[in-house]
Amino acid sequence: MVMNMGGEEVDTGCEGHTEASGPSLLIREKLVRVATGPGVYLMKDGENRIIYVGKAKNLRRRLASYFQRMDRHPVKTGVLVAKIADFDTILTESENEALLLESTLIKRHRPRYNVILKDDKQYPFLRLDLSHPFPNLTVVRRIQKDHARYFGPFSSGGAVRETLKLVNRTFRLRTCKDTVMKSRSRPCLNYQMGVCTGACCKEVDAEAYRRNVREAVLVLKGKTPVLLTKLQREMKKAALAQNFEKAAEIRDKLFALERTRESQVVVATDLVDRDILGRAEVPGMGIFTLMRVRSGLLTDTRHFVFRETLADPGEQIASFIRQYYPEQPQPPREILVPEDIEDTEALSEALHTWTGKKVRITRPLRGEKVKLLDWAKSNAEKELEERMALRQGDEAVLEALGARLGMEGFPRRIECFDNANISGQNPVTGMVVFIDGRPDKAQYRRYRIRHVPEQDDYAYMDETLRRRFAPEKLEGPLPDLLLVDGGKGQLNIAIEVLKDMGIFGSFHVAAIAKMDVEKGESEDKIFIPGRMNPVNMGKDPQALFLLMRIRDEAHKTAVGFHRKQRNKTTLHSRLDGAPGVGPKRKAALLSHFGSFKKLLAAPVEEISAVEGFSQQSARRLYAFLHSSELA
Repeated sequence: MVMNMGGEEVDTGCEGHTEASGPSLLIREKLVRVATGPGVYLMKDGENRIIYVGKAKNLRRRLASYFQRMDRHPVKTGVLVAKIADFDTILTESENEALLLESTLIKRHRPRYNVILKDDKQYPFLRLDLSHPFPNLTVVRRIQKDHARYFGPFSSGGAVRETLKLVNRTFRLRTCKDTVMKSRSRPCLNYQMGVCTGACCKEVDAEAYRRNVREAVLVLKGKTPVLLTKLQREMKKAALAQNFEKAAEIRDKLFALERTRESQVVVATDLVDRDILGRAEVPGMGIFTLMRVRSGLLTDTRHFVFRETLADPGEQIASFIRQYYPEQPQPPREILVPEDIEDTEALSEALHTWTGKKVRITRPLRGEKVKLLDWAKSNAEKELEERMALRQGDEAVLEALGARLGMEGFPRRIECFDNANISGQNPVTGMVVFIDGRPDKAQYRRYRIRHVPEQDDYAYMDETLRRRFAPEKLEGPLPDLLLVDGGKGQLNIAIEVLKDMGIFGSFHVAAIAKMDVEKGESEDKIFIPGRMNPVNMGKDPQALFLLMRIRDEAHKTAVGFHRKQRNKTTLHSRLDGAPGVGPKRKAALLSHFGSFKKLLAAPVEEISAVEGFSQQSARRLYAFLHSSELA
């Protein structure tokens, strides 16, 4: 607020301060008291929300850089700094401690103007449990702290399947699950085809199998050239010893590995494992491109999206490294970065702490490595250009949707709710979130209905919306558009709930109903408050298609969650009275089989493979399941 000529207060519309006026009195007073040691600072907006978390070797100097000589900031930075109304600081004993604390706070608060990586999906890994006498590879999406070895991430499901197929066929590793292996009475088709050792049933030399596993690990670590050299020596040795069968087996391995190597791009001759980081940014969006080079070969390229941020390019790259590498099972020996990073040594020490391996972070200024950085940058720029084109198309659709629904702007955040149940049993609601026209699955929510005793879709929606918008449990920002599936009835319920909670009018509300073919309707209908007839989407079919896609995603989420709940309930209820099956064994059976139907089809051998079941208890359960009462 400022005073006008008449002595009246006038709202300047500024959350904290403006570039012209400089920092507020509160900020100027706090700056004087800030310590000069290392620590973490938290920037807050006018509503006391944390919008940025940073670390500094010298807190006072770093904070002063934001608020002194603000007219020299780039336009984007000036706009973001103007949103800062307050800040807090936390002193630490060292730079390394500050770095670790900053990472923790960013994960906890996910501030608006920090680099928060979005790579659109969870990439697959290959898992190898070396504690098993005959280890095998399995595809997983999460790394667990279970002492197994993990390889990846792979860029897609197709890439991981191709790698798995190559490794299993080349090194004849088993493909069956541990539980299936225990219950097998004869080898599978892979053994008959000569691509598996048949360790499930045959007498297999454990050391020979382990040798194959070690060779597979070299391939998965990108050490194929090392393995090729080793195999060539072994093949010559076997041939000289006139062990031609073994020499032929090694030759087949060599052929398979060399064919794969021929399809890979050679980018370096020094065989050093390194990651090359490229970066490109335009207002509102940025891209990190990570190119993984192992043993001189380009093994993978990935792109990560980030939003506008208060951080400069060097801070952005440091933030990327802190977020990405602690989760990686196989960090490289070297990371090439395109900008100077403050406190490179502290960051390298932190990586050593997180990964257990020494990683060198370097910015080359000449030579072949600079060409690699230019290559990564051009890939980042190309990806950014393609995403911006898609984004502009999405924004055009959202603008059309906003206009059709009578919104002043367009709905960046859309939340949609849908119910699922069968005759009132296991009722649930699924909530999906679309940001800028794209699903953000990290923000999906699933609700089990707790307080509605009978089947009532309106009551389900009432309960869910009250839980979603309860002030004490309100998570994240409010939507720009709330979409409910079910037509006018569900729309009226939503309006009633929002009015009762005092937030009606804070955002727009709409309902979507399927077309009635018998009435001659040719498209789904959109209803909004204060209007009897559905909205005429006219010449904007893409806007309607977007809402239909969001509705279908909500339906799929709700139905999937309901199926899980139904399977769990069915399995538990059908096992009531089963001899020797208590809560722990029920949970183990559910975890293993997933549904009562699969349990019912399982033989005794597979049931006995479940934790807590012996052969005798498995036979008793099998007899119970197939008794006349349950058949």
